[in-house]
Amino acid sequence: MLKRIHYNSPVILTYTFLSLIVLIIGNATDMVSTKLLFSVYKGSLKDIFFYIRLFGHVLGHVDWDHFVNNFLIILLVGPMLEMKYGSKNMIQMILITAFVTGVLNVIFFDTAILGASGIAFMLIILSSFVNIKKGSIPLTLLIVASLYLGREIVDGLTANDNISQFAHIAGGICGGVFGFTLRSKG
Repeated sequence: MLKRIHYNSPVILTYTFLSLIVLIIGNATDMVSTKLLFSVYKGSLKDIFFYIRLFGHVLGHVDWDHFVNNFLIILLVGPMLEMKYGSKNMIQMILITAFVTGVLNVIFFDTAILGASGIAFMLIILSSFVNIKKGSIPLTLLIVASLYLGREIVDGLTANDNISQFAHIAGGICGGVFGFTLRSKG
C-alpha cells in the first residue's frame, strides 16, 4: 500500500509539511517561536532573525483554520504548477514572493504578517497562465485577477480585520509577473 503513495510534488508537499511542523511547534511554545521566526515585522537589520523572518513568515500560521485555508488552495493548484514549471522554478517563486511580501510589509506597515496566503494568491494567478497561447491573454486570467485582486483591494480599503490583503495582492502580482516571465521563456 505505502509503495503506491508517490511524493508527486516535492516542493509543495515539503512546504506543506514544514508549515505544519511550524504550526505544531508554535502551538507548543504558545506562539513564541512563531513570533520570533515565522512572522515578519519591523526590526533591527543587525538581528539575524530579521532576515530569517523575511522568508520564514510564509511558514507561520496563527491556528489550524489559517493553515488549512491556505494549504487547501496550495495543495490544489501547486502540484499542477510544479509539474508545469519545475521544482526549481517553484522554489524560486515561493522564495521571491516571500521576500517581496516581507520587505514591502516592513517598509509600509507597522504590523506583523504571517501565513502562506501570499503564496496561495501567487499560485492562483500563476495557474491562469498554464494554457496560455502565444500572443493572447486568457480570459480566465482576466476574470481570476479581477475577482481575487479586486476583492482584496476592496477588502483592504473597507475591512477591519487581521487579514493582510496587502500580502494577497503582492502575491497575486508576483504570480502575474512569474506567469508572463515563464511564458516568454517557454
